[in-house]
Amino acid sequence: MLKKNTPPAAGPRILTLRVLRSSPSEATEPHWQDFRVEEAEGMTLFIALNEVRENLDPSLQFDFVCRAGICGSCGMLIDGKPGLACCALTRDYGPEITLAPLPVFELIGDLSVNTGKWMRGTAERLETWIHSDAEPLLTALEPRMEPELAEAIYELDRCIECGCCVAGCGTLRMREEFVGAIGLNKIARFRLDPRDERSDEDFYELIGDDTGVFGCMSLLGCHDVCPKGLPLQTQIAFLRRKMAVVGLK
Repeated sequence: MLKKNTPPAAGPRILTLRVLRSSPSEATEPHWQDFRVEEAEGMTLFIALNEVRENLDPSLQFDFVCRAGICGSCGMLIDGKPGLACCALTRDYGPEITLAPLPVFELIGDLSVNTGKWMRGTAERLETWIHSDAEPLLTALEPRMEPELAEAIYELDRCIECGCCVAGCGTLRMREEFVGAIGLNKIARFRLDPRDERSDEDFYELIGDDTGVFGCMSLLGCHDVCPKGLPLQTQIAFLRRKMAVVGLK
């Protein structure tokens, strides 16, 4: 009996990572550099970049901490779309993957950007902490909260400040002072919290103009690229309605 010829098993793919490199501290002009990496089973872009840094070019700059989509440090443009390198499986992309730093944020070098500076500035500007006139009592029990309300607050608190929504925001390209979806999400979170004693009038003073909720052009790039799947579209629409009511008084 003749045996059928079976084609040889295909070997692993050779990936080309095309990285936009630049170092402001060394006045290095932006340029593209290609790195070739052998793909492994279950490989993420974070693993591939580590292969580059360990075996090909130790000067490559990119950020990471948790490697599990929790810290938000490894945000970058992946084939032009904001995403997390530690959650991006190489098998979901073609053999050539283009990587660039997130726009809007201050560039540190290569794929590393200073998201913390932007996030802190936004937090201070929007006063994203609980406002209460009551004197804190450290030995007191925490006030009870209905499970449904606690879950709604937790849902908005899942933001990891990765900066993907900021990088994907079309409004921020035209209005540099726009607080972005992340800022509006934080306001929505504290508006829900019964421990925060601010009124809608107080929140209107923070986001009731073109740099806040009325400046959003509703392109919803933020909603599309959020790696945690937060309901940004719903929160922006909800806040806009509430702030409009205050503005019409």
